[in-house]
Amino acid sequence: MKRSKSSQRWLARQASDPYVLRSKAEGYRSRAAYKLLDLDRKDRLLRPGMTVVDLGAAPGGWSQVAAQAVGRRGRVLALDLLDMAPIEGVDVIGGDFGDDDVLARALDWLGGRAADLVLSDMAPNVSGMKAVDQPRSMLLVELALDFAARALLPGGALVVKAFQGEGFDSVLRQFRERFDKVACRKPEASRSQSRETYFVAKGFRVG
Repeated sequence: MKRSKSSQRWLARQASDPYVLRSKAEGYRSRAAYKLLDLDRKDRLLRPGMTVVDLGAAPGGWSQVAAQAVGRRGRVLALDLLDMAPIEGVDVIGGDFGDDDVLARALDWLGGRAADLVLSDMAPNVSGMKAVDQPRSMLLVELALDFAARALLPGGALVVKAFQGEGFDSVLRQFRERFDKVACRKPEASRSQSRETYFVAKGFRVG
């Protein structure tokens, strides 16, 4: 089957992308690992012994980074609808974390302990229509915020990918209502043409 021009461009970009090449050389499952590494350098998110939940984790680049950082004394839970190959130091729950059953399993995994950090690098399946894709992306941000409200300990942190556009400012206000400090970051590994940014929220306020 002949590939479309857009597919050919994507493959060519991937083949020459320095972060793709680096991820293969250094054993990360995706170039996205370098986004979290950059955010961690700037905001000191990860520490040994932490409990971390990674939402929409597949293929597992962020979970790899988290597991390496928290070490054997820490715990990492990865949730995703997609199957994900095992990662040392990471527990995996398959399913939609927005479903009550999956949410209950995740909270049960915490075992009465709250998470120090919730991560979400989720993006919707892109239709190519901004009027459809943007609301979907904002919904994922709000779902991550709702999950964090259930799972985070007081003072905990949340990192979520968001796309600039309609609804962005409204969601940002929600973050500022729940956290002491909220920053918008664009990691070096984030492609310049992408509208993606990351909310880095620290100091979760309960209630």
